[in-house]
Amino acid sequence: MAVRTNLTKNLFSALSGRILNPLRSGHGGYSNPLPAAAAAYSSSSAAALETAGPEPFDLLGVKEYEDYRRSLYGDVTHKALLVDAVGTLVVPSQPMAQIYKQIGEKYGVNCSEDEILNRYRRAYEQPWGRSRLRYVSDGKPFWQHIVTSSTGCSDLQYFEELYNYYTTDKAWHLNDPEAGKIFDAIRKAGVKVAIVSNFDTRLRPVLRALNCEQWFDAVAVSAEVAAEKPNPTIFLKACELLGVKPEDAVHVGDDRRNDIWGARDAGCDAWLWGSDVRSFKEVARRIGVRV
Repeated sequence: MAVRTNLTKNLFSALSGRILNPLRSGHGGYSNPLPAAAAAYSSSSAAALETAGPEPFDLLGVKEYEDYRRSLYGDVTHKALLVDAVGTLVVPSQPMAQIYKQIGEKYGVNCSEDEILNRYRRAYEQPWGRSRLRYVSDGKPFWQHIVTSSTGCSDLQYFEELYNYYTTDKAWHLNDPEAGKIFDAIRKAGVKVAIVSNFDTRLRPVLRALNCEQWFDAVAVSAEVAAEKPNPTIFLKACELLGVKPEDAVHVGDDRRNDIWGARDAGCDAWLWGSDVRSFKEVARRIGVRV
């Protein structure tokens, strides 16, 4: 059983006895490495919490959560901004299934886009048995498995063309056209900015292709850090690269489990893209930067 942290323990007390599920462990049942981590819960307490239902932070309103963080860290400061890549900073320019089919037709792929999408989802959701991580180095073994499973085509030339396509600016575009101007203002205000992404080593070429690599003080990629969100290790690594404490960083991402629960498990603040914030201008405003 993963080690339970004082963060969850204090939250349990702070909510006046409401039974809560502790912060989840990520891939492989890692132990939470929060700076505040101390003694584990007793097995009986942990068992009661495990069956309780929603995540603890999901039961809090915005004000309750902010008050709770102040009770732990004092006045909340955001000295660093951590940003998710796919779905937050960048989004695919065309649907995945459309591209798999379009490129694959010359290699004999004749599945419909719906078939490709359904097969892709099934393959992606299955545990990746060859490694505890999906994205190791360039991630090619994992993606070859996904492409073959999605299309039925194992042609290596098809895979290479498809794989390389996703390193280009044809494959991606910025989710927020004002992102560059906003990040420039945020950094000029003294707030450091990093990418935190479950991605293989193609992320850096993608950032260069979109001419946005210079917007960030650091990049924490799961393939390089050897940890995937929601494992807090990747968030802690990003904070280490920026030279800030986790409690002084806020992470913005579009996935509740990977981005919100993972970041908060690491001790960072976290906002859900599309719900808590809907633009980087709003992010800047919330961290106290005028743009």
